[in-house]
Amino acid sequence: MNSSITKVTERIKERSKSSREKYLSDMTKSHQEGVSRQGMSCGNLAHASAGCGTHEKNELHGDTTPNIGIITAYNDMLSAHKPFEHFPQQIRDFAIKHKAVAQVAGAVPAMCDGVTQGQPGMELSLFSRDVVAMSTAVGLSHNLFDAVLCLGICDKIVPGLLIGSLRFGHLPTIFVPGGPMHSGISNDEKSQIRQAFAEGKIGRDELLKGESDSYHSPGTCTFYGTANSNQMLMEIMGLQLPGSSFVNPNTELRLLLTEEAVKVAATNSKLGLDRSLMRIITEESIVNGIIGLLATGGSTNHTIHLIAIARAAGIIINWDDMSDLSDVIPLITRMYPNGAADVNHFHAAGGMSYVISTLLENGLLHENVTTILGLGLQRYTQEPKIETNRLIWVDGPKESLNKSIIRSASEPFSKDGGIKILQGNLGRAVIKTAAVESDHRKIEAPAIVFLEQQDLIDAFKKDELNKDFIAVLPFQGPKQNGMPELHQLTPTLTILQKRGYKVALVTDGRMSGASGKVPSAIHLCPEAKDGGMIAKIRTGDIIHLDAIKGELSCSNYEEISLRECMIKDGDNTIGYGRELFGNFRSIVSASEEGASVLF
Repeated sequence: MNSSITKVTERIKERSKSSREKYLSDMTKSHQEGVSRQGMSCGNLAHASAGCGTHEKNELHGDTTPNIGIITAYNDMLSAHKPFEHFPQQIRDFAIKHKAVAQVAGAVPAMCDGVTQGQPGMELSLFSRDVVAMSTAVGLSHNLFDAVLCLGICDKIVPGLLIGSLRFGHLPTIFVPGGPMHSGISNDEKSQIRQAFAEGKIGRDELLKGESDSYHSPGTCTFYGTANSNQMLMEIMGLQLPGSSFVNPNTELRLLLTEEAVKVAATNSKLGLDRSLMRIITEESIVNGIIGLLATGGSTNHTIHLIAIARAAGIIINWDDMSDLSDVIPLITRMYPNGAADVNHFHAAGGMSYVISTLLENGLLHENVTTILGLGLQRYTQEPKIETNRLIWVDGPKESLNKSIIRSASEPFSKDGGIKILQGNLGRAVIKTAAVESDHRKIEAPAIVFLEQQDLIDAFKKDELNKDFIAVLPFQGPKQNGMPELHQLTPTLTILQKRGYKVALVTDGRMSGASGKVPSAIHLCPEAKDGGMIAKIRTGDIIHLDAIKGELSCSNYEEISLRECMIKDGDNTIGYGRELFGNFRSIVSASEEGASVLF
């Protein structure tokens, strides 16, 4: 095992000792108290089973049949969640087949960042994660269930489902994916269409056609953003079946994997705490999740989500842990925006089985962890196949099937991870380096301060940005406005970079999980609303960003530090439901602490 990984893991254990002990004690107590179905009054039990068929009623009225609670994030506005429409009935049928019962325990909200990008509703996006967590807890609070199946895919939904489920960590919990849509037009072609629109070379009709040709059918979007990073995380942390993350919807293999998840949930419900969620989510599995994120160049959103997930299990991690791991974890995949391939190409090239295999082989993952299949991560080097209409498992490839997409950990694309931590006199920030070319990773240039994304876009359209500069967007943090993603900036800044200008972004906000080729220092802490240095930067100040050394600073710091913080006037928090989240904005923690209202 790599000594740096061991050191970070032990450091996390020591830091988390008291909070982890309390969490385990709480969950053990919940296990000892047991499922209340056996002790319910007749009225309680009658309500719980009133909507069931005769067979399910009889089983629920007894004490021995496992009842699997389904938490679903289904809606048919999200392409990724459309396949879940018929999962509850499939799961109920499979449960009967495997001598169990299944009920939908609750549904959680599932908003689409792709729909709300650049819109006021995006200000609810990050907060929706904690709403999902609370909704999950509400569904499971009926205490009728012996195991849990979570149906969720996208950005804030999977972290929210996991955070909520961890408060029921005494139960076995399995995540059931729906799979990615089939590949549409290439990601490079999609990017070129967006840039052509930003430059005014094509109209809205042509842009809409290009977007529709890319996002064209049920299933997860195929680029490697937050949704697909979620699937990678759930697999490498042992919470869903091996090789199940990127199997397309509405296929025989997808259906067989769903049945297998039900079968495993029914089996695990009879094993006490052995395969409970509290035994799966440990310091080692959290570290494995960070390693998977770094090795695959996953979404920067998880530098926030993983912190919140860990805290829900009593585990305290921080950006220093991620930074130290990034120094020793190689980047071994290239998926858009870090390369031309999409997740379907990645899956065909060896996918998760090969990623896990090569990381294990090189001592870069904790192997001795508990998963939904038992002890050991070695099972996750296998792949699901179909043989005579039944599911079987075979060893995954020993070598990459396409070295332009996946490489061995001993021959990586880069010797360090795809995400770095920046720090200096402006604070601490995250930068995704996986897609940033080496000659763009260091820049020193004057700041231009914008208070809104549209201000930058307007300046671009007026030809005011044909020069070297660093765009500074303060007042985009969680306490200010819920930390919306600043996805609209990507095409404009990319165009300027292609014109030969040195450009970068510094913000206390987020970028898309697909943020790419322009160096972007994001999640800057402290945020402007908290009096962070970003609120004192003015246009013309010289900013130094070095993603190689991990530095972020302003050259005239002494002068800046004496300034009054800028105040953003006229901030609109009314409309689109934003007024309901005023309390969230007032109590939310900093980005580096998980940007949560729960911890």
